[in-house]
Amino acid sequence: MTTEHPVLAIDHGDARIGIAATDPIGIMAHPVETIHVKTTDPIERIAELVQQRQVKQLVLGLPLRLDGSEGAAAIKIRRFGKQLKERLPDLPLHLCDETLTTVAAADKLHQAGKNAKRQKSIIDQAAAVEILNNWLEFS
Repeated sequence: MTTEHPVLAIDHGDARIGIAATDPIGIMAHPVETIHVKTTDPIERIAELVQQRQVKQLVLGLPLRLDGSEGAAAIKIRRFGKQLKERLPDLPLHLCDETLTTVAAADKLHQAGKNAKRQKSIIDQAAAVEILNNWLEFS
């Protein structure tokens, strides 16, 4: 299967949404920005990023429980995904298990010398990079 690039990944949280993207040919995933939900409409901001970056596909992190089942958080994310599809109907939307991506992102940031306080502003973007890398590995 050939994946069309660039791909935009979304790590959805209640307060912040981390965004990451591949380069135009899909070699690397990199952080893009953090959307602050209280001050920015996330659906509209994602639509702007899709247009600006000529995004071909979306990947939305799906929070599964460790046993693989879905809980309230997954239901919320599926609802958000439905809103994204309504706003961007022609764009393929993929759900990707995001289990432990924030933990992996925090570990990598710590290894890079970012303490917990410094991580706060970029952790969501780093988690989105982890989601995108996981998706790329299996797509």
